Amino acid sequence: MNQLASVSQLYDRVARVLPKAEWLSFEDDVAAILELKRTRNAVILAHNYQTPEIFHGVADIVGDSLALAREAANADADVIVVAGVHFMAETAKLLNPSKTVLIPDLGAGCSLADSITPEDVALLRQTHPGVPIITYVNTSAAVKAASDICCTSGNAKKVVESLGVPKVLMIPDEFLAQNIARETNVEIIAWKGHCEVHERFTPADIAELRDSHPGVVILAHPECPPEVVEVADFSGSTAMMSDFVGAEKPARVVLLTECSMSDNVAVQHPEVDFIRPCNLCPHMKLITLKNIRDALENNCHEVTIDPAIAAPARLAVERMLAVK
Repeated sequence: MNQLASVSQLYDRVARVLPKAEWLSFEDDVAAILELKRTRNAVILAHNYQTPEIFHGVADIVGDSLALAREAANADADVIVVAGVHFMAETAKLLNPSKTVLIPDLGAGCSLADSITPEDVALLRQTHPGVPIITYVNTSAAVKAASDICCTSGNAKKVVESLGVPKVLMIPDEFLAQNIARETNVEIIAWKGHCEVHERFTPADIAELRDSHPGVVILAHPECPPEVVEVADFSGSTAMMSDFVGAEKPARVVLLTECSMSDNVAVQHPEVDFIRPCNLCPHMKLITLKNIRDALENNCHEVTIDPAIAAPARLAVERMLAVK
């Protein structure tokens, strides 16, 4: 079977969420990427917020930030392409210092990562001496290097409680910190960072969804405001939301998170009706098949980290990965 014929068969995976005409416009790039992965011994890590043609068409490893961090550490490849945002590519590089890590678009940033600097962390240490600093993975390597341990939305509570202390700082996502604080007896001091996708959801949105779609099950990401999480039916990381849908098989569901997440989970669960309130992440949407192909063809854009930053940042990430 030739490469294009094989690529054409991939359409069956995404037929429910992508029109055939749109897929046909992707086939040349998909075929080229599959061949480039073979010749360069490359793997593609794709976050749950990537579009279906990337997530189901060319990715080798998919998942939330925690899953990608874990799998990056075990990637058996010479080249890692991160179909996600810059902090994810930095994390992959931290865990694979000898491998080539590429980010298809240098502009793929994050409002949370932009909300805090290493200087801010130094001031927090002065203000709260002796209080451990837990840094969300949605941060730069330099901020990770200034912290004690990292966390993701999927393991934040475990990380908080693993430290065995009465008080922690959790930066930079204020809403994640507030939502985790309601689940533990550990006092959590928050920062004022917010995700530009999740901060826009409101309790009024949920009320409208329930009125318009009686019986709908509403899942909220913990980066949403606490008042949103409080009136949702379930809250968890993108991986936890996906697992919930697979286990519970709700007849009708809403995922209060980035748009493409619903498309990607819908591919796996055709029996579930997904209602899609749409908040796009402009950074995730900078990643395309064309710039993934360009990254592999031209080795752009390679992620590098100052060794003085990489060593302590890697330690913070490894401490997170050691928490079970």
